Amino acid sequence: MLCFERKPEPWYAIYVKSRHEKHVAFALDAKGYESFLPTYTKLHKDSKKFDLPLFPNYVFCRLVVSRTLPVINTPGVFSIVGNGCTPAAIPDLAIEDIKRTLESGHTLRSWPYISSGQEVCLNTGPLRGVHGVVLDGENHKWLVISVHLLQRSVAVKLDRSGLPLGAISVRPVHLSSRQELTLAHRYATAEQA
Repeated sequence: MLCFERKPEPWYAIYVKSRHEKHVAFALDAKGYESFLPTYTKLHKDSKKFDLPLFPNYVFCRLVVSRTLPVINTPGVFSIVGNGCTPAAIPDLAIEDIKRTLESGHTLRSWPYISSGQEVCLNTGPLRGVHGVVLDGENHKWLVISVHLLQRSVAVKLDRSGLPLGAISVRPVHLSSRQELTLAHRYATAEQA
């Protein structure tokens, strides 16, 4: 008797009401769907911690595109992101890169969308196998992971010493001092937000 391993359903981005991401993710899980809501921790002035979504207004969900009614009928859901009338799948690699980075213990933050650049794959360390664009500055490197369908990006700051020779399989994009200052300011602003 032959046994075939079933391939998991593709990931889709679900567009949801603002500040309802956690409720929608919980409701989708309760309906038997696999959902993914990447978050980061924000420390408030009064030492309270909040888990905020890395992609505000979006929850990722594995689903069969021909059976979307239970997802659409979930309170707080507006639509499934797509091209026109058809939902568009998010590449598994993009979701796996975000999951792997979160599991590594590195802090991810929202980042301005980067649509192009030379994509790299890290070969060593806790982020081994993660794909993204490395922005190279004088003191730090930033690994930017983009979800192109949403035109959103997240970034993790890497120490130069943490990336030994051979850790990156393709040469990174180099930044001017001015660009690095702009990105460092954006990163600092994202950490405070």
